[in-house]
Amino acid sequence: MDPKAFVAGMSALGAGMAMIAGLGPGIGEGYVAGQACSAIARQPEAQSDVTRTMILGIAMAESTGIYALVIALLLLFANPLVGQF
Repeated sequence: MDPKAFVAGMSALGAGMAMIAGLGPGIGEGYVAGQACSAIARQPEAQSDVTRTMILGIAMAESTGIYALVIALLLLFANPLVGQF
C-alpha cells in the first residue's frame, strides 16, 4: 500500500470524525435558545439578562464547532504528515 495514500485516507477519516463534533454545538445551541425562550416567557422582565447569558453560552458552544472545522481543514488541506512518507 502506498504510504501517501494511506496518510491521505486516514486524514480524510480524521477530518470526518472531527466534524462529528459539529453536532454537539448545534444541538446545544438549539437547546439553549429553547430554554431561553421559555425563561423569557415566564419572566419577561429578565429578558436582557437571559438574552445576554444565552448569547454568551451560544458563542462558547460555537467556538468548539469552529475548532473542529479548523482541525478538519488542516487535516485535509495543510497536512504536514503527507510529505514525510
